[in-house]
Amino acid sequence: MPKNKSNPKADWYFTKPRKWQQEIKLLRSIILNCGLKEELKWGCPCYTIDERNIVLIHIFKEYCAVLFFKGALLKDKEKILVQQTENVQSARQIRFISTEEITELKPVLTLYINEAVKAEKAGLKVK
Repeated sequence: MPKNKSNPKADWYFTKPRKWQQEIKLLRSIILNCGLKEELKWGCPCYTIDERNIVLIHIFKEYCAVLFFKGALLKDKEKILVQQTENVQSARQIRFISTEEITELKPVLTLYINEAVKAEKAGLKVK
């Protein structure tokens, strides 16, 4: 799978001085190494394949996160996916509070992203 470059339109998200800046830069590099295309949607970096949303990076007060649009379809063997609220049907997050945590979970995160890409390419839907 070809490695994609960052999108200049999303650069501001990663250079704006704020909490979680180093963490989201690391998440960006991991996601881009999975061959996804970087776009800017809803004011956040969104990563797609064949124009279909796979994951999104976003920041909250207490953590930063990678949101899987169809996270409910993932196997989640590590039990790290979080359902934001009970009303969220499809999306799931992996939450991070340090670069060390991201580095430690990099292989799992990469595995989950690749699984999400396969599910999207297979046309799987959340019931």
